[in-house]
Amino acid sequence: MENMVYAEELVKEFLVFRGFTNTLQAFVKELGTDIGKGFQVDKIIDLVFSIYIPKFQAENLIQLLRFFSNCFSSHETHLISVISELDISIIQYYIIHAIQAGRKDKVIELFDIHGTELLQKDQHWASWFAIPYIKAPQSEPKFRVYFSKEWSNALHLSLRNFLTKMFNGTRIPALMKISSERNMVSRLKGDIKQLNFKLAQLQVSLEEKETQLHHSSLLATEVIVGTDSTSNPLPGSGEPTVFVPASSHVNCVSASAQAGEREPKHSEDIRPDDTQVSTSKISNHSGQSERNTENDAQREEEFPEVRVDFQETFLGHTSPISRCRFSATGDNVASASVDGTVRIWTYDSSAPTSRNATIYCGAEIMSLEWECKSDRLLLIGTADGGIKAWNVDAKRVVCDLSCTEAFPSVLDLKCSPVEPIFVSAAASRWPGLSDIGKLGYASLTVWNMRTWKAMTVLPLGEDPPPITSVCFNHNGKLLAAAATDGMIHMFDMSAGLQITGWPAHDSAISSVMFGSDETSIFTLGIDGKIFEWSLQNQGKVLWSSDCSRFCNLRSSSHYKHEMALDAYGRRLLVTSNSLRAPIYQVRGHAYGMRTLPHSASITTVDWHPTSPIFLTGSADHSVRVTSMV
Repeated sequence: MENMVYAEELVKEFLVFRGFTNTLQAFVKELGTDIGKGFQVDKIIDLVFSIYIPKFQAENLIQLLRFFSNCFSSHETHLISVISELDISIIQYYIIHAIQAGRKDKVIELFDIHGTELLQKDQHWASWFAIPYIKAPQSEPKFRVYFSKEWSNALHLSLRNFLTKMFNGTRIPALMKISSERNMVSRLKGDIKQLNFKLAQLQVSLEEKETQLHHSSLLATEVIVGTDSTSNPLPGSGEPTVFVPASSHVNCVSASAQAGEREPKHSEDIRPDDTQVSTSKISNHSGQSERNTENDAQREEEFPEVRVDFQETFLGHTSPISRCRFSATGDNVASASVDGTVRIWTYDSSAPTSRNATIYCGAEIMSLEWECKSDRLLLIGTADGGIKAWNVDAKRVVCDLSCTEAFPSVLDLKCSPVEPIFVSAAASRWPGLSDIGKLGYASLTVWNMRTWKAMTVLPLGEDPPPITSVCFNHNGKLLAAAATDGMIHMFDMSAGLQITGWPAHDSAISSVMFGSDETSIFTLGIDGKIFEWSLQNQGKVLWSSDCSRFCNLRSSSHYKHEMALDAYGRRLLVTSNSLRAPIYQVRGHAYGMRTLPHSASITTVDWHPTSPIFLTGSADHSVRVTSMV
């Protein structure tokens, strides 16, 4: 009966919920005087043989025996007879103990109160009525056996065995099965976790075998081509030719096959003393990186796979994942799919699931953002200009805002970490596939989260290019906005004015975020270039990398790529057209790591706010929570 306490807590919770305060008080009172001791055998044995009988509490003993007779009254006839015989033996033990203790008055008192009831149950009690008046009943043949140690030990053992069998075999109420089923679900989840891990290991082994076959095919091609391919490169070729066999990676989706299923290419790190880097210099640097493609690709093959502590896979969606975000505490996850649904769930089986919900928005979800100070509110931006505020405690939409008709696509939402405001970045056109540069014009609006009204529109100039990504710094005083023209715009939120800006990429910027130490800012371009810019020396590149093999929008099923920085600012996770996503070591000497594979491209990523746990959403409709060792 290990689930008894859990069932009792459920009853209390229900009574409080229904407002049955009188019933709750009566229930708590009866729990405090639980005569059955929660059906715990050891406690019942102690109650009978260590309290009621030694202290001559005959009335309590009779009530306990009646209680168990009622509990087991629905069982088979032969069990009812066993219960009756045990009742008689326990009362006889009480009488013998009183005689041995010199308390014949307690025996007479018992017969005076319950004698008639005992006679009605069994006529053999008639001879026992004389025992208090016999000088040496232990010498009488009829009573001698009851004074022996063997008989009392046998009674102890019989009662223990009977109670154990009855409690273990008793039909368990449906309320008590909840805890058992909950434990079973937890065990099954653990089994699923282990099986998923084994599956991932097998997938890795399969990919390694395919990579070996791929290298063997390349080697065979080089042998056939000979020195001619080295001395006479193909005309018009600006980079080394790679031969990929038609059978390579047959288990991947077409987008991954077009991407070549290789890991990201690293450009050489830009030295910290390179100041005032212009976009033309960045292009030259990228060209030098392309000349070293073969060396970079070889490095990328050495990317180790992340060492996984645990991994949970959420399969609640029925279409590709567009966004997924950890809540402010990291306890809850919000994930959106292209069919216009948002799901709130938790990856921890021990955590309460009362916040789990499904939200139907009626349009494609383009942005998600949790309130920074709590897990209470979730903001949802859609492709039809809608912004919904979902209260996870009340499980309802508390506000449904609409952008102007001129800017229907809400590309990004960000909440201030300090004030009750958020900023929406909207565009004037629908983002078609690979059309991040054709989103029309931009609008940046600041909203009040108490009145749910627009406060101001940040100035961007005449006919500004769309803003694809925005982020606040740690105190909410600065807002960074990345545009499709490759510019970074910096706003002073107290004044509502743009204070600076600089060209960061030759192409559109897909994602922007402040570094963990707030002295730098990261940008990801649609060309796959990643830069970390100094905020103290504007235009200075502190670190860079090239993930262009992963960020090919032409072969992508989503209109922009994302990046996410861990809580310590050391690891940068990027979305991918491949089955795996790269995790770069920021300013580190290590080349990076690879995530465990999905079965389709990785469309959205996020990091836990405090722990080495990351999210990956995929076009295969799944969302994974992975904890790194």
